[in-house]
Amino acid sequence: MSLSVVWRHSAKPETYEEARTQRLFNRAIPKRYPVAIAFAKAESDIVDAVKLAIEKGCRVSVLSGGHSFPAWSVRDDAMLLDLGNYSNTSFDEETGVVSVSPSTTARALNEYLTARGRMFQVGHCPDVGMGGFLLAGGMGWNCNNWGWSCEKILSIDVVTAGGALIRADARQNSDLFWAARGAGPGFPGVVTRFRLRTRPAIKEVRLSRYVYAMKDYHAAFSWILKVPFTPEDGIEAIAIGSYPPGEEEPCLTIALVGFGEDKHTLEQALQKAEDSRPPGALTHSVGTETSLSELLESKADAYPHGHRYYVDNAYLKNDADVVAVLAQAFTTLPTKTSQVFWTGMKPCSRRQLPDMALSLQSDHFFALYGIWSHESEDSTCKAWAGAVMKGIEPHSVGAYGGEFDFQERRSEVWGIEQTKKLSEIQRRWDPDARICGCLGLDGAS
Repeated sequence: MSLSVVWRHSAKPETYEEARTQRLFNRAIPKRYPVAIAFAKAESDIVDAVKLAIEKGCRVSVLSGGHSFPAWSVRDDAMLLDLGNYSNTSFDEETGVVSVSPSTTARALNEYLTARGRMFQVGHCPDVGMGGFLLAGGMGWNCNNWGWSCEKILSIDVVTAGGALIRADARQNSDLFWAARGAGPGFPGVVTRFRLRTRPAIKEVRLSRYVYAMKDYHAAFSWILKVPFTPEDGIEAIAIGSYPPGEEEPCLTIALVGFGEDKHTLEQALQKAEDSRPPGALTHSVGTETSLSELLESKADAYPHGHRYYVDNAYLKNDADVVAVLAQAFTTLPTKTSQVFWTGMKPCSRRQLPDMALSLQSDHFFALYGIWSHESEDSTCKAWAGAVMKGIEPHSVGAYGGEFDFQERRSEVWGIEQTKKLSEIQRRWDPDARICGCLGLDGAS
């Protein structure tokens, strides 16, 4: 067996601790202790790890990119299966299908496909692994126009809870294929490979950016909600509450990202916003040429490594008074590194979703990121997040599972029928609950 395993009971404490924590993005490290950490370098190692867990009578948790803010993979008395050293990417020129291993990051996949004149709708942060991103549903770039990234999954290879390597797609093991598109950490197996439908590289990517002082919060936020973008415009609209570089007070930034094949069409779409914007912007730029690679790197700066994070999110009701509901979140940031954002999900939110585990959406998505450096700030930042979400909950229809912590609060993540179906699939494929599942839902229906 080539599988490398660090056992808690026999390894040096510093060796074990490094194995437990080295790949966790959130440096608020949980006090949970796996019985072992297994490092896979090949698909066969993943099979061996699951069989070893069965032999030892322990559960299995899976770490792909390590970007889960609650650190779903770090579970007491389980075998943590670290896929970081298992890297496998290939591209079929004839079909345009790319095959990727779960730890492949958004940055790595984008670079790989760009060199081949193709693209895939990766996540917004460059170092997020494709495994957790796709299993949660994949709220990728331009999701409001292109749909969810998991809709582009054609098939998966899976090591089952019993240690068998199988394939799942629309024709075989279709229930697992259904679950792979939105179950998140509730998926009852270990995905070893995703096959994804790519698209030709986008010819034009443009960015307009407007920064307003918070005294103009209502005017600026109300403005962007009313700009009449159409599906053909290809615009992703984002409102961000943060401390921009060089600013001593929090600001509202409106970012409009346009993806398209025609420069003139994008310029016309972005001009709609420019022609109607309220006065008083501290800085602004219109239709700047950019690329998906540049956009990814800008997100890396916004979500720095080496910090402590508390993250939550909500889909707001379609008829919510968004500006009023989110005012507390945008105007009361607890630290200069913290931020919040809103993004519009129309027109995607108004179409019927395919039959898959991902089943909640609305016109308005909100997320908060408490970001800080020192443990002494934990209580302040978490109290801020809790107060913000308490005010938002009455106006919410649920949450996106990819950035949700079931330990902290309850919210709908799947539809009622989809929740029932997912539970049935979990019992069918993992009757012994070998795969750890959703942290905070252990033993819950």
